[in-house]
Amino acid sequence: MSTPQQLRYTKEHEWLSDAVDGVATVGITEFAANALGDVVYAQLPEVGETVTEGETCGELESTKSVSDLYSPVSGEVVEANQDVVDDPALVNTAPFAGGWLFKVRLSEEPKDVLTPDEYTALTAGN
Repeated sequence: MSTPQQLRYTKEHEWLSDAVDGVATVGITEFAANALGDVVYAQLPEVGETVTEGETCGELESTKSVSDLYSPVSGEVVEANQDVVDDPALVNTAPFAGGWLFKVRLSEEPKDVLTPDEYTALTAGN
């Protein structure tokens, strides 16, 4: 399983890029994508919507289940990945590249994020 070293992670299996000009990219991890199975529908937060760290902001539906999407940060959504809405399978095939979910202008630094090593330890027993 891949855990890119340049990202930070949450216990809910989202990843977060470092902010560039105050904007960070959010997605779900390969671990989460594998656990979900084939993603067939993505409801992402809308541009202009305010998201709150740790709160639900959308959902991903797979052939197995529906899973809430939690925001790893607080801020304003500046972009949602329309490619994922049009082709939800991107979440499975490229979770750290084309399968990113949304971009958010941070209103504060995230509090509950894990380093790649901490995330690897979290998922090691699963």
